[in-house]
Amino acid sequence: MGRNILQSSIQNASFSIIFQVIFRAITFFLNAFIIRTVGHDVLGIMNVRLLLLESTILFLSKEPLLKACLSDTKSQNWAQIINQMWISVPISALLSLILSYVWLYILSPVEEIYVNQYTLGCYSMAISCVVEQMTQNFILVAQSFCFVKLRIILETLYILIRTFTFVYLIIYYPHNAIGAFAIAQIVSSITLCLSYYLFFAWYIPKLNVYNKKDDNAFSYYTKQLFVNMKDFPFKSWLDFFPGHMDNENAFLDKNLCVLTVSFAKQSVIKQILTEGEKYVMTISPLMTFTQQSMYEIVNNLGSLAARFIFRPIEESAYFYFTQMIKRNVPLKDQNQKSIKESALVLRQLLNVILSIGLVILVFGQSYSYTLLYLYGGQKLVDNILPVTLLRFHSFAVVLLAINGVSEGFVFATMSNEQLDRYNYLMVFFSLLFLSLSYILTILFGPVGFIIANCVNMLARILHSIHYITNMYKGTILKPLGGLIPRWKFLCILLLSAYFTKMSELFILHTSVLMHILFGGMFFIFTIMVWGYDNKELLYIGYKKFKERQSIKEE
Repeated sequence: MGRNILQSSIQNASFSIIFQVIFRAITFFLNAFIIRTVGHDVLGIMNVRLLLLESTILFLSKEPLLKACLSDTKSQNWAQIINQMWISVPISALLSLILSYVWLYILSPVEEIYVNQYTLGCYSMAISCVVEQMTQNFILVAQSFCFVKLRIILETLYILIRTFTFVYLIIYYPHNAIGAFAIAQIVSSITLCLSYYLFFAWYIPKLNVYNKKDDNAFSYYTKQLFVNMKDFPFKSWLDFFPGHMDNENAFLDKNLCVLTVSFAKQSVIKQILTEGEKYVMTISPLMTFTQQSMYEIVNNLGSLAARFIFRPIEESAYFYFTQMIKRNVPLKDQNQKSIKESALVLRQLLNVILSIGLVILVFGQSYSYTLLYLYGGQKLVDNILPVTLLRFHSFAVVLLAINGVSEGFVFATMSNEQLDRYNYLMVFFSLLFLSLSYILTILFGPVGFIIANCVNMLARILHSIHYITNMYKGTILKPLGGLIPRWKFLCILLLSAYFTKMSELFILHTSVLMHILFGGMFFIFTIMVWGYDNKELLYIGYKKFKERQSIKEE
């Protein structure tokens, strides 16, 4: 590929973080609006039951193919990749039929007043998933050829249309909230799909003209879309459909199919691990829809960092490592410059995400009550359970941060045989997690979900550490050094933990604002100390930023 992979990965992560901040801010206020407008039980049906249906269909039909096709796209046959990705459409259609039946007729029923809306919601989720799968070829190409801004713009458009459609309908039809949610889902999915199709239908003919040196008709900013894209393999937007591109090889790549099957086994297990508590809540009668919605509110607040910081970093890191390190090839036989760069990037990533996780852990203990109070008012914090849940989430965030990057590196570099062996280990992790979730929920209530997740994350982190240690054994590269924080940073964290807890005990009941300002002061001190401890990393970042600015000026 003509574009810089590391630069694109960093840029993709940066834009994704901004996008996720905007998206989560919208969701944050939208959920508060729903609670005050239609109540907790409706929020439980939408955010737990229906969104679980969507995530199950999309993850199982998209994740294996997307991960396999992203592996070293520079040397792949694009005709075969396009053909492979289209398999996700019939898979998603089949999963939609099966899972919609399960959600409608096998799982515990909703209240009679919501039956019609719930039925519409299930069907809309199924249809929107199939529509989204028809867009995956464009998304894959956009990521592989570094169309970072395009992805962010269209995904932002998708969220805004879904939000505004939902809010508009719920204002005028407040008693049909689930139906409004269903309609908004369909409208936004179709909009996203059409937007990708229209962009590439416009882009490819223009690129063909540009590559023929007939570029005088383009403005400077339009030309930037075509720079370094001479290796773009698509000559028509019809090439995005199966069987259309010229292909002297087989319709599908056998090795790619084998890799897809390996990822498919993983995806089933990973979905259980990711959404395990929702499956337990949905299948078992442990919690009512109202209780589920309360857990979901706290879970969303506690997972803000994981969703809008850690996940974009994990996705971009996975893409970066797949391009820099080849599967099934010993490190000594690969490009040593790429190996050293990737080890340094892994070390710095682990350092950064661990630091963020520790900051969230420290301040989460003293500001969980404050956050919930500001979000849901006194009614939400009258019960100690939401506050306890959010504090436990702070511990889970640290483990989630480390696991995201370390496991992303493992998945990006494992051989096919190692992936197959790891699938059996993931089965053990899944059984452990589900068993612990059920048992600990009976013993401790919703807190049991978080404890079970922490145990599961810790087990997976230990496996990733073992894999990375063996991978770099015999070399001078030590990427796991990023998991050891500097002592000055640890000292300021301990001081912040002590003084912010004192503030919660003695200042909060007098003035919420003073408690927040006091914590803000220690937060700034913490960031300053971290910056001093990691001035080399900040200097590298500043240097890269200045280089990019000078290139733009030229």
